[in-house]
Amino acid sequence: MPVILRLNGFKFFFYSNEGNPREPAHIHVRSAEGEAKFWTDDGVKLGRNDGFNARTLRELTKMVEQNQTLFVEAWNDYFS
Repeated sequence: MPVILRLNGFKFFFYSNEGNPREPAHIHVRSAEGEAKFWTDDGVKLGRNDGFNARTLRELTKMVEQNQTLFVEAWNDYFS
């Protein structure tokens, strides 16, 4: 499970086995509050949420948008 970024108590990561066939680029976010998945291949879109409230999801969306290039590059480097 490569961790790409730790920020404000959140861990941004992806799993080393993302399915066969592999899913499009995305990032998982986890904290004590919950876990979410954001698609990052074509803009930033929430894929799944388990436990985060609406305010936290808005904050996470901004963090993912600000670091989208980092996440996509890490994804491509890892899976290429």
